[in-house]
Amino acid sequence: MKPIITEKAVMKIERENVLTFEFDRRLSKTEIKKQIEETFDVKVDKVRTLLRNNKKYVYAKLNKKNLAIDLATKLGLM
Repeated sequence: MKPIITEKAVMKIERENVLTFEFDRRLSKTEIKKQIEETFDVKVDKVRTLLRNNKKYVYAKLNKKNLAIDLATKLGLM
């Protein structure tokens, strides 16, 4: 799991409460959701994935109680 920080990712953090990660291709959405929830102690509402250039990009929408900008700040991404 590797967080991605691009202009698009920062915009999604601020506007949509969504964090962007790069994951191993072999993991399923439920495994990804469980790993994010356990690692960062947050509640994930929805997981969307994108396969591109043999990489899996994950957009994880956090619960309204857990703000993505707070988690990004704690991780040193913002």
